[in-house]
Amino acid sequence: MSAFSPSIASDDAPTSASQDKGVLAPNPVAGIDQTRGDFTYDVEYEYDAGVGLSEATVRYISQVKKEAPWLLDFRLKALKKFESMPLPTHWATKDLENIHFDKIRYYLAQGQKPKRTWDEVPDDIKETFERLGIPEQERKFLAGVEAQFDSEAAYSNIKSIVAKQGVIFVNSTEGLREHPELFRKFFGKVIPTGDNKFAALNSAVFSGGSFIYVPPGVKVAQPLQAYFRINAENFGQFERTLIIADEGAEVDYMEGCTAPKFSTSTLHSAVVELVALKGAKIRYITVQNWANNVFNLVTKRGLAHEEAEIKWIDCNIGSRLTMKYPGVILRGRKARGEVISIALANDGQHQDTGAKMVHAADETTSNIISKSISVGQGRATYRGLVQMGKGLKGCKNNTECDALLINTNSRTDTYPAITVRGDKHATQHEASVSKVSEELIFYMQQRGLTEAQAMSLSVNGFINDLASQFPMEYSVELKRLIDLEMEGSVG
Repeated sequence: MSAFSPSIASDDAPTSASQDKGVLAPNPVAGIDQTRGDFTYDVEYEYDAGVGLSEATVRYISQVKKEAPWLLDFRLKALKKFESMPLPTHWATKDLENIHFDKIRYYLAQGQKPKRTWDEVPDDIKETFERLGIPEQERKFLAGVEAQFDSEAAYSNIKSIVAKQGVIFVNSTEGLREHPELFRKFFGKVIPTGDNKFAALNSAVFSGGSFIYVPPGVKVAQPLQAYFRINAENFGQFERTLIIADEGAEVDYMEGCTAPKFSTSTLHSAVVELVALKGAKIRYITVQNWANNVFNLVTKRGLAHEEAEIKWIDCNIGSRLTMKYPGVILRGRKARGEVISIALANDGQHQDTGAKMVHAADETTSNIISKSISVGQGRATYRGLVQMGKGLKGCKNNTECDALLINTNSRTDTYPAITVRGDKHATQHEASVSKVSEELIFYMQQRGLTEAQAMSLSVNGFINDLASQFPMEYSVELKRLIDLEMEGSVG
């Protein structure tokens, strides 16, 4: 099981009916069940900023965190920027108008300091993360793990062998306090406060998230993981993550996200900044399994210096609306950026996802591969931006967007924007939309599969090449989740 795949079924989870028929091999890993994340606990919060957003809210957050004056000033300027900016209209949907910022709770925490041992974690929070499999994965193969519950990290730990290499892995609050010079050097430089309205909101009220620094030449052998859990109703989670890989360093970071289903809307608006210095490599893997009342509005961007590589691997499942376009600014010669994404939109869901690649140096390379699945009345949208600046030469981009429609009422849209200037560049764009073949479904049914099992097999085949990009445990669980999604998609 994996905490990274946010909702984990227990060992006695139901297996695919096709196993009884001897048609498919048994799944070696218990599958994910989206409803497994749908639970909550009554929590007594020590810190509560109340409902609504104002200067008093921002000052409260900064005060309880005991922040330096410069950071309070940063937050207050961001608040003014947020208030002055309209909701996005270009890369956006009208559904954003249903977010009521005055009804959201912007800061809730049981305490300020994360626990360093599992036994110290409060029982109710511990039970949450135990149900989601985090301790098991920490013991198995993680170099470090952080578990955020609402606004703050409840647990944070890094293996001693990794810490001895000089790797820093703490939450953002600790990073600002304990490593201010390193943090401030890159904080807000990849994604400025005014980048968009939700980046401004995050800059004003951010709390939690990860800060990672990998020293020159250090290659972290095992992945680092963060897990973000929303427990409270009418809540907004605004983590801020900054990862710096120094020259020649390499690191894999994985995050998982869940929230219970409430009758009211929940907001998740994170900012993630990656910096890969000369020859460094960062791989950032996300699996989200939000409840369908969550607005997931995230800004993620990396800065790749000479011969550096930044790779985003993204799986978007659940939420009412997701708007997420991981990007890379290819600043150094021969830098490389890649976005591999899978999106699944079911009834009442809109997965508005894509990628941004900005070529700002010679001989830079970018690769975008996106696959989406629309089920029932779900909607999937791909939005892409590729720019090759004037005066550059020898840049390459490949963009592939493939969409699969399961039902007649499902919808998919593709909006690519590719701007090429300069000399001797190579770009290619391919997009396809297809439906599950009725003939293929009929053929598989003749071989003993039910219609739902045949549909699952077709969809898993559609995403198989991208699922293989995930670590093995997660790709298997991702396929199992597709099985669960498909169970109600036919008939």
